[in-house]
Amino acid sequence: MEQLNRSMIIQGKENFLNGKEIGFQNTKMEERVLQFGEGNFLRAFIDSFIDMLNEKGLFNGSIVVVQPIEKGLIDALNAQDGCYTVLLRGLENQVPTIKKRIVKSISRGINPYTDFDSYLENAKNPNLRYIISNTTEAGITFLNTDKLDDKPPTGFPGKVTVLLYERYKHFNADSSKGFIFIPCELIDNNGAKLKETVLLYAEKWGLPKEFIEWIHTANHFTSTLVDRIVTGYPRDEAETLSKELGYKDNLIVTAEIFQFLAIEAEKEVSAEISENLPFHKANLDVVLTEDVTPYKQRKVRILNGAHTMSVLLAYLYGKETVKEMMDDEYFVDYLKKGIYEEIIPTLDLNKEDLESFADSVFDRFANPYIKHYLLDISLNSVSKYKTRVLPSILEYHKRTGNLPEKLTMSFAALIAFYKGGSHKVADDEEIVTFFKEQWEKYGMSQMDQLVQNICARKDYWGQDLNELPGFSQKIAEYLKKILERRAEA
Repeated sequence: MEQLNRSMIIQGKENFLNGKEIGFQNTKMEERVLQFGEGNFLRAFIDSFIDMLNEKGLFNGSIVVVQPIEKGLIDALNAQDGCYTVLLRGLENQVPTIKKRIVKSISRGINPYTDFDSYLENAKNPNLRYIISNTTEAGITFLNTDKLDDKPPTGFPGKVTVLLYERYKHFNADSSKGFIFIPCELIDNNGAKLKETVLLYAEKWGLPKEFIEWIHTANHFTSTLVDRIVTGYPRDEAETLSKELGYKDNLIVTAEIFQFLAIEAEKEVSAEISENLPFHKANLDVVLTEDVTPYKQRKVRILNGAHTMSVLLAYLYGKETVKEMMDDEYFVDYLKKGIYEEIIPTLDLNKEDLESFADSVFDRFANPYIKHYLLDISLNSVSKYKTRVLPSILEYHKRTGNLPEKLTMSFAALIAFYKGGSHKVADDEEIVTFFKEQWEKYGMSQMDQLVQNICARKDYWGQDLNELPGFSQKIAEYLKKILERRAEA
């Protein structure tokens, strides 16, 4: 990545990022990766990683991108010769930083809805080894209406099954011609889910048992954890950025600087990925592991947990965005104590690794280039609290016998926020109604009963929190302070 040169303004004719006109022609390396999804996330994430590997001579392969739904960006991508600009913007050691890369790792894009034959032809490429995807959380879904002879099947896993079957036939069941799948959809165990769905299609379509066995033995479905905020096409800044860059890019994508990828795979598969896609040699934060769970826990407890423990309280105290919260000394101190003194002691990864990740959270939260509204983050806070914060409270109590002060206060903030009033509480209707009824019935005058009733909802929290010694009493105490605007105490 190079620092963005803000003096690079070209006057006169508007140039487009399409190779010849501004000298960034795609080098068209051997096609070794097939990718489902041409959206912002993959282009600002793993496509950029592969471009960095190619730049250092560590991969020397390109990506064929498949448009997974009927309408998409493939025509725009091909019009720019597969090239586009990634702008990474954020804080590095508290210093505002912008980094620019013109990504050239994509050789071409295919729309299987208009050129199915070109899509299927990829099955015959002996050099193709990796399949990457990001087709949204709903992408890995079995569609009973899909058929083997559809051109193409509607669902992403259906398209994959057709491709696998064509490859199986073309290479006569050669076990060395399977794929390594690296799905980036934001669901747990995404690789296992993709494999399960592909097998459902193979069985429904009555494909040979030998082919199903080949899916099991010749192909490897890794599961992943991805972490980077991608803010996408900067519509409000496009004209200004075009002047600064010196060319117009219809596919420019902006993202934060932070990046992390964990790939869960068997040792043999991890070894192959490490050798052929040596992300570590490009100083990319990519971990190959047999169990991605600790890294998921780190992200959920520290990053997501920090959001959930702070944004409701910050909103009650007049803040509107995460950046405004991070500009307030009180909230920075609140987060530091909550993360370093209460969350990290409940986790079992290397302490140095946990603290390094926590350090990055503060730069990410204070990113001046991202406007993250607290009310947007507050969506479904009850279920978020159960998965992101409550496990830290319970584990802290288990290990120390005490209640973590800041995390406990955040539960009181949730109850205060769900009182409603000038702001809308965005959650399931039943949950919103329950909190409203409790506040109307008990309110400030019977706060102990109010808190006890909320803590007793096993369906919300997975257990009766009144059974956690001293918890409901502490919540009532903090709740009173929050409502009296004395949380600073």
